[in-house]
Amino acid sequence: MAATEKQLEQAKRTVRLIIERQKDANSEPYEEEFVVPYRAGMNVIAALMEIQRNPVNARGDATAPVTWESNCLEEVCGACTMVINGKPRQSCSALIDQLDQPIRIKPMRTFPVMRDLVVDRSRMFAALKKVKAWIPIDGTYDLGPGPRMAEAERQWAYELSKCFTCGACVEACPNVNEKQSFMGPFVISQARLFNTHPTGAMHKADRFEALMDEGGIHECGNAQNCVQVCPKGIPLTTSIAAMNRDINWFSLTRWLNR
Repeated sequence: MAATEKQLEQAKRTVRLIIERQKDANSEPYEEEFVVPYRAGMNVIAALMEIQRNPVNARGDATAPVTWESNCLEEVCGACTMVINGKPRQSCSALIDQLDQPIRIKPMRTFPVMRDLVVDRSRMFAALKKVKAWIPIDGTYDLGPGPRMAEAERQWAYELSKCFTCGACVEACPNVNEKQSFMGPFVISQARLFNTHPTGAMHKADRFEALMDEGGIHECGNAQNCVQVCPKGIPLTTSIAAMNRDINWFSLTRWLNR
């Protein structure tokens, strides 16, 4: 069966990528350009896989395959987050047809770069530990059904629970840098989520204390970049405002009760 004109046109198309690379954690970054065959519906991950299959740069020189992370390929794990054309986002949901070329890809430099596009997001998980972002239960036996939540509360709590620690909000926040210790917007929203839970509320004071400590809510500059890049549309600035109010009330009542 003869190929259609559209198929022939697509076969001639290519995708041009300029990738910021780094050999290891201690190496200097450099840029390398690649040209890969175009396929309808392909995403950035598919383009990186083409480079992996044929690791030759745009000059025709053999090179090391680009290193990146991915897992779910459906925007729920956050592993493939990188900076694409200046915006932190998931490469699995970044469609080639919707991106200007050349596509410029960089790692999230807010985090330590391990190699190429792979970064160490340990600081995010350390922040979640600091605010006890979990529901405390005794796992030695079955406690039965948990306490019920009002439907109105459950609905907005569900929106906060969509966070998958991708790091986009941390990368976009100007207050997260080498000179400041701000933990990031995501952790404030998660503290709010678990403070609202009937069982999680038993650690509410601990979470307030953690957010009043170094790297806490007082280091937020209200740039509001976070809410613009969040892939799940989580109302991060609303959570920051709500937690700021709760922490101020907590501080005042604690002072009055001394």
